[in-house]
Amino acid sequence: MTEIDLYDILQGQVATFLLVLTRTSGIFFISPFFGSLNVSQRIRGCAAVVLAVTLFPVVVKGAAIQAPDNVLLFAFTVAKELFIGWLIGLIAYITLAAINMAGKVMDMQVGFAVVNMMDPTTMQQTGLIGTFLYNLSIIYFLLTNGHHVILSALTESFNIIPLNAMVWNESLPQLINDMVAGIFLNGMKIAMPVTFAILLTNVGLGILARTMPQMNIFVVGIPMQLMIGTTMISMILPFYILFLDVIFNEMYATISIALKSLAP
Repeated sequence: MTEIDLYDILQGQVATFLLVLTRTSGIFFISPFFGSLNVSQRIRGCAAVVLAVTLFPVVVKGAAIQAPDNVLLFAFTVAKELFIGWLIGLIAYITLAAINMAGKVMDMQVGFAVVNMMDPTTMQQTGLIGTFLYNLSIIYFLLTNGHHVILSALTESFNIIPLNAMVWNESLPQLINDMVAGIFLNGMKIAMPVTFAILLTNVGLGILARTMPQMNIFVVGIPMQLMIGTTMISMILPFYILFLDVIFNEMYATISIALKSLAP
């Protein structure tokens, strides 16, 4: 009888740890910094295990979760826990996706779109300005302890949504849809100063081409766009940092709203 009770206790503890590990692993799939592809899978896996071991005593609090007797039910529970961790990382990823879009728009306007480079964090080809702005946002994200906020959100998720207690909310897809739509809105907000400056430059070059037909407008226009574009980017960098504060605060608030929408 003692062996059976010990086995049941161990089964509950192991099941609880696996569920904690599954939710913890979710942020290492897609979230900024934690889910970066230039970090090896072995390091991310070890970090997920260490984080799960750290959070396990806090989550258990003297009571373990009894694993479902059915393998399919347990697999469904694992999928729900993985979704919660993945959702936290997804919201952070969508927020930074607006910066990538803004960089691509500015690259096309300035003339850097013909020069692409491989971004090791996403394994995609990106423009020079987009890569610069994204890396700058990651540095600022770390300097403002944004990674600590994600870890705090993960820890708080166990209080908001206990293990095996997630309830699907129909408002969550609409929330994600609004965030995806916000990629375009935030991206255009960031790129608007450069886009407007290049637009005025092209209007001026068009007037100049009409008044001085003998001038080769392409020889003059391309260096002028590069000069004005880089000048505008250097001028808006202080305001860009302030804008990062705004979108990061929105990201933290959205993570909290999303978790509360899945609470039982």
